[in-house]
Amino acid sequence: MPETPLFFVYTHTDRDRAFWEEHLEGWLPARIVDAHVHIMHPRFQVETLTEELKRSYWVMELMETQDAETAARCYRLLYPNREVTCLCFPIPSLGAEVEGANLDTAGEAHQRGWHSLVVTRPTWVAEQIAWWLDQPSVIGVKPYYCMLGYSRTSRDTYAEASIFDYLPHHQLEVLDQRRAWLTLHVPKVGRLGHPDNQREVRELRRRYPHVILVIAHLGRSYTLPHAREALPPLADDPGILFDISAVMNPDVLELALRTFGPERLIYGTDNPVFYLRGRQQWEGTRYINRTSYPFMFNTRREAPEIEAGYTLYMYEALAALKEACARLGIGPEGVNDILAGNADRLMGRANRQL
Repeated sequence: MPETPLFFVYTHTDRDRAFWEEHLEGWLPARIVDAHVHIMHPRFQVETLTEELKRSYWVMELMETQDAETAARCYRLLYPNREVTCLCFPIPSLGAEVEGANLDTAGEAHQRGWHSLVVTRPTWVAEQIAWWLDQPSVIGVKPYYCMLGYSRTSRDTYAEASIFDYLPHHQLEVLDQRRAWLTLHVPKVGRLGHPDNQREVRELRRRYPHVILVIAHLGRSYTLPHAREALPPLADDPGILFDISAVMNPDVLELALRTFGPERLIYGTDNPVFYLRGRQQWEGTRYINRTSYPFMFNTRREAPEIEAGYTLYMYEALAALKEACARLGIGPEGVNDILAGNADRLMGRANRQL
């Protein structure tokens, strides 16, 4: 079969179809929830990304905006014979028209029976947070440290901020009252293992116990040293949940499963980023992104015969999860919890007045 266009420069190929059939078709449950997917119509991107900004961090080079129809079409193709739903939110960026993007994404999610989060501004007062939580499909928020100020040269100008700088306490009070969902991307070069993040996550849980706290990307634990530092100290609090979006390392996923069990992990992709074709490798605390497309960040190419065997990052991430589950003997019930059950249960509970 010919290559099928997906999105941006990405395609769906016979290699991907074969990988799905061999590794995923017989393992994945009938229902899948992607609880970390960026959906934003391109008309809300008001600032053009500079080359300097794209060079500052590899993800920025992939920050093309997919609208809801594109995501739905891609998911019909990439998850064949599966019922797929999303928890979606726009791309966090002050280079976007934030309020318009939130409204549009929430409306698109509502039409499709999905759920959505709103990207917040730290400057919003409590009444604004409450207003957003009243919108159809909205069950919570997605704050981000880049919302503290716009830079045309770096995504991480405010990377060393406190969590409470970009998610202030008056907003958390409303989230707690509404029992809302919070997907939290932690700051700092030290990632979730940084002592300030550990302390502030504990404080957040203590002061706002009704918030559904989901830490994104396993706290940015993409390598085993970072995971060992960050995850075990939080094992004792069952109210700290994690999405596994963008995590491709089976050793990290195994550690997370050993530490928390399947009941505290939630599937996500971080798409459109994980439509990327290639694989990831790890050296200590560094991860290396391999891909066959000549992006600026792709300076360490592999041999053509190796690149010819690449599949999509999102499939590699699922295969890594499958491997980690197999190592620990986690069967269909646990797999279903991670891929759908946990998210369904929490989405059903979020932002409901009790």
